[in-house]
Amino acid sequence: MSTIQDVAAAAKVSATTVSRYLNNRLELPAETAGRIDAAIAELDYRPNALAKRLSLGRSEAIGLVTPEIANPFFAELAAAVEDEAEKHGYAVLMTSTGGRREREIASLRRLRDRHVDGLIMMTNQPDDGTLAAAVNRQGHVVLIDEDIPGVNVPKVFVENRQGAYLATSHLLKAGHRHIVHIGGPSDLFSAMERRAGYLDALAEAEVAPPPTRHGAYSRDFGLEAMRAILDSGQVPTAVFAGSDFIAIGVMQAIKERGLRVPEDISLVGFDDMPFADLLAPGLTTVRQPAAELGRAGLRALLDLFEKKTPAALTRLPVTLVERQSVAAPRR
Repeated sequence: MSTIQDVAAAAKVSATTVSRYLNNRLELPAETAGRIDAAIAELDYRPNALAKRLSLGRSEAIGLVTPEIANPFFAELAAAVEDEAEKHGYAVLMTSTGGRREREIASLRRLRDRHVDGLIMMTNQPDDGTLAAAVNRQGHVVLIDEDIPGVNVPKVFVENRQGAYLATSHLLKAGHRHIVHIGGPSDLFSAMERRAGYLDALAEAEVAPPPTRHGAYSRDFGLEAMRAILDSGQVPTAVFAGSDFIAIGVMQAIKERGLRVPEDISLVGFDDMPFADLLAPGLTTVRQPAAELGRAGLRALLDLFEKKTPAALTRLPVTLVERQSVAAPRR
């Protein structure tokens, strides 16, 4: 592959002259410009687009950091970011961290080294201050979905607390008074907000809350937690699961014991994953606007690029989607 030095040698000028000519930063005599054009054509020279962009201080790429891509929620969000970024002339470089802190830090180094112009960042684990310090050392970062305490960047979240309130209120209106909450990690932002919304609804109805259980947003944790609840002998009439994946595990544990949803135990989830309406019964759940989360995150990042001031915090609304997993409790 020909280099700019090859073109310069063939045209009998300096590489700097060729570079400035190609970037329209230098007017040359027609004869000199003709020699450069002829050399470019003869050598089939193609400028290094990435090097050119970096020399101008930009990569025309953004980074998207996600805990995992197999999860339908993150996949839908990533697709929306990519689609919206393309409209504005940006490529998207995606990193799936698998919940590993070192990969999250590595993505921030790519921003420092100018491989990307900015980052849209999601995490799914509590921070000990390491990630917050790394984010605060960078510019052009937007957090979405989960918070990192102590980080001073634009943030886009959903109304977790309101969603949990809607879910719990729906169960209360159906007549339930023994409602257990099985949520995500106890010190994770979204899980704390969803627990708070659950407690808000119970307090409003003057219902004493049973102990809550917290762990990973996963089917395995939902299964394990619900088995333990059923083994305790304190069988609830309803469960509010902090995610649809937890709800799947809860449903499996209920069926293992020969019980049924919703005849014996009602169930509400959170997320509205694409599979939620395919379960038997269809899962009543709180719908998060995954695609809009991605688009809003990108808009905030573009505002940073253009030196505008995006909102410090943007909250997107959630809705309750009623299906067949809730019924009145048995007398």
